[in-house]
Amino acid sequence: MGSTDAVHSPSFTLGNEYHAGKLTLHHFDFYRLTTAGIMTQELAEILANPNAVIVVEWANIVEHVLPAQRLTVRLSVVSETERQLHFEYPTELAYLVAEL
Repeated sequence: MGSTDAVHSPSFTLGNEYHAGKLTLHHFDFYRLTTAGIMTQELAEILANPNAVIVVEWANIVEHVLPAQRLTVRLSVVSETERQLHFEYPTELAYLVAEL
């Protein structure tokens, strides 16, 4: 996205923001959550912003809030040093992975 912000894992803070021009990347890590709680409302508010890009790790806890039309990336372990990426998306979002 072209952001020059320093990137940090949101494992302990739940979320971080990074700015790139008109866009803001919201990066969440919900590994430690057992219920969505207040994050449901926060995500709903961010989703209403057309300039927001949202990345959610461990999204199963808030899946009911996320839009049906989304890019989902799943990682699977191939070996101790190798991972495989699986992309799931509706046809309308194919452009997001066209260059991969």
